[in-house]
Amino acid sequence: LLEWKRKPDHKPLIIRGARQVGKTTLVNEFGKKFRHFISLNLEKSDDRKLFENLERTKDIIEAIFLRSGTPMTTDPTLLFLDEIQESPKAVAHLMYFFEEFPQLHVIAAGSLLEFALKNVPSFPVGRVEQIVLHPLDFDEFLLATGNQNALAELDNIPVKNYAHEILIELFHLYAIIGGMPEVIKKYIEEGSVINLGDVYRNI
Repeated sequence: LLEWKRKPDHKPLIIRGARQVGKTTLVNEFGKKFRHFISLNLEKSDDRKLFENLERTKDIIEAIFLRSGTPMTTDPTLLFLDEIQESPKAVAHLMYFFEEFPQLHVIAAGSLLEFALKNVPSFPVGRVEQIVLHPLDFDEFLLATGNQNALAELDNIPVKNYAHEILIELFHLYAIIGGMPEVIKKYIEEGSVINLGDVYRNI
């Protein structure tokens, strides 16, 4: 994300990924790197109406800035369109954001975008960038749970016998818990896998 921010010709960025992998949390943290941060959730009808009721990109942008109380200046500004799959019209407008307001940093995120894009008559191919956010892999799980020493041993080839046994135990734990951030957070807080059932069911 930081590399994307530094590009002089940054295109709107779409972050894809399943629900609950941390897309919204990631962008909210990233928003702290900007002078101004505007966040819209297109599951909310008031936010979605900005795209559904207006036609011109200029009008949409001005309405977004006005409603958020953000000044339209050259200061670094990030616009976050969360759950963009709820508005095919918003997806189509990403192309015009790039063409008409290249100074504005725009990130869109959504789950099941592959299905929503079928309803977009003109997807802005070549005018947006895309990345996919996955659940935590084993390396990231070791970092999150404070097992940096184990992660260092994982890079040693061949792995020492005693380290291999410890790594296998940790991998079995990872296989049980999985890579969803909320589940891992709950495990770290509780120190046990016993009470993770409710988190799994909510996800």
